[in-house]
Amino acid sequence: MQFEKDIQSEHKDLFLKAREFLLSFEGIIETKKERITTYSNKKGGICHMRTMPYGIDFGFLKGAKMEDDFGLLTGKGKAIRVLPQRELNNKIVEYYIKQAIEINSKK
Repeated sequence: MQFEKDIQSEHKDLFLKAREFLLSFEGIIETKKERITTYSNKKGGICHMRTMPYGIDFGFLKGAKMEDDFGLLTGKGKAIRVLPQRELNNKIVEYYIKQAIEINSKK
């Protein structure tokens, strides 16, 4: 399972710190899947997270609909945008998480 790989990674401290931050948002639910750990609320998916060779990635499931004032999101697909993090920047992550929650609330 990916979660076990993430907590055994050289970036496990970053992963666990980011996980704790994500779970601090009201109503966020963690789901550990075979290939990814996802975070959602009762209105739908928010993001997934996994360790990478350089740190962690947050994959915002509706990232294509999000504002990117920091210019940090990567990807050109129809839906997902990725936020790579070498160190957890709570202010930046919160900016994107709040947008994802807001997009879900409009369902």
